Amino acid sequence: MKEKPNIIIINCDDLGYGDLGCYGSDKNNTPHLDRLASEGKRFTDFYVASPLCSPSRGALLTGCYPPRISFGEFNGEVVLFPGDSIGLNPDETTLATQLKKAKYATKIVGKWHCGDQPEFLPTRHGFDEYFGIPYSNDMGYQANRKYNPPLPLLRDETVIQEQPDQRGITERYTDESLQFINANKEKPFFLYLAHMYVHVPLFVPKQFLESSNNGAYGGAVECIDWSTGILMDHLKQLGLEENTLIVFTSDNGSRAREEGGSNQPCRGTKATTWEGGQRVACIMRWPKRIQAGSTSSAITTAMDIFPTISNMLEIDMPNDRIIDGMDMQTVMFEDDSEGPRDTFHYYLMNSLEAVRIGDWKLHFRKGNEELKALYNLIEDPGEEQNRYDEFPDIVERLSKKAEEIRKDIGDEATSVAGKNVRPPGRIKKGKPLTTYREDHPYMIAMYDLPDMPTLSG
Repeated sequence: MKEKPNIIIINCDDLGYGDLGCYGSDKNNTPHLDRLASEGKRFTDFYVASPLCSPSRGALLTGCYPPRISFGEFNGEVVLFPGDSIGLNPDETTLATQLKKAKYATKIVGKWHCGDQPEFLPTRHGFDEYFGIPYSNDMGYQANRKYNPPLPLLRDETVIQEQPDQRGITERYTDESLQFINANKEKPFFLYLAHMYVHVPLFVPKQFLESSNNGAYGGAVECIDWSTGILMDHLKQLGLEENTLIVFTSDNGSRAREEGGSNQPCRGTKATTWEGGQRVACIMRWPKRIQAGSTSSAITTAMDIFPTISNMLEIDMPNDRIIDGMDMQTVMFEDDSEGPRDTFHYYLMNSLEAVRIGDWKLHFRKGNEELKALYNLIEDPGEEQNRYDEFPDIVERLSKKAEEIRKDIGDEATSVAGKNVRPPGRIKKGKPLTTYREDHPYMIAMYDLPDMPTLSG
């Protein structure tokens, strides 16, 4: 490629499929994101590889299903916690590693959640710079979670602040992103902006809290929208808008509880393999290449970003490992393209719970309970009409595909070990990056809120 595009991936935390105006929300104000969609392409059937944070983010970075890279569970937990001795294996090739081969400047701003020990941090995975909180924003010291270490804010591999005021984090993340763009405006750059919002607890700046029609949740969504608008404007002012690819998405679906999130019209929530857990919003804008106002219903995934960008930039793909992502350039750049993918596997931790081929999705289980359910996702995205008994031939076809998947990357629920699984990163003993001190003046009061999640990640 003669002129390399700048690349910005904006990855939200727990943002639901139905949380943006351009995806049907009538609660949240998202004018900048709606404009991003009108100037780019909106994907209706875009999936993340896990309904939980750490596995999903590992999959985005490596182009692999989480069990493939042993990122489905972490010492029995669903996500990584402070001080864990496990993380993304330094031997894995990430999107940032790939882009370094093409002489890109690389930076991550925000949430990492692929391991907080030095061996696993972004600077060991192809990123030149890092500024952010290395895991979920509820994992700090709080009134009802005093067992947690103080929440660390990192610059590269150094803790520069403990228990930062979360109301100002998104503004700080946005400013950090602008500074990176300014410093690299004369050469290609890759910015991975991983927002804190809308993971609970929700600490929202007064401006967005007051303008929201959907409480703190809507204010958090508006803050994401504001940040995106700032980045879009800055690119335009610098003359970089035409040749910058922006990818906007989320790590999994919304909790969709009392906070105000929505996965409509999809069924289910974060931490489930119903559509609401893994089908997320995705918008791509690149004025030079992507047709404005276009929509794609092709099955696409966050894993596909790795091979797509690699092939687009003519960067050799790793030839010593399996990559599950597929090149989706035709879907991005051509109208009505079906794309290369017709199958998607729904894993919860290391258990295969469902598989989709074309219009059809077959469920095998939900947690510890077996399930026999078949849905036509085109006619029934809410997964309400079980067609299992009507179409035994389709059930058989999808079941055979599931057997292939199990042999390849495993299925804990049926005690099948995968043949093509790589190990995680692991050290002998991890330790938290911070330690609570009685004599340190933390911003404890800011964290004394009741809206705490029962499940992190």
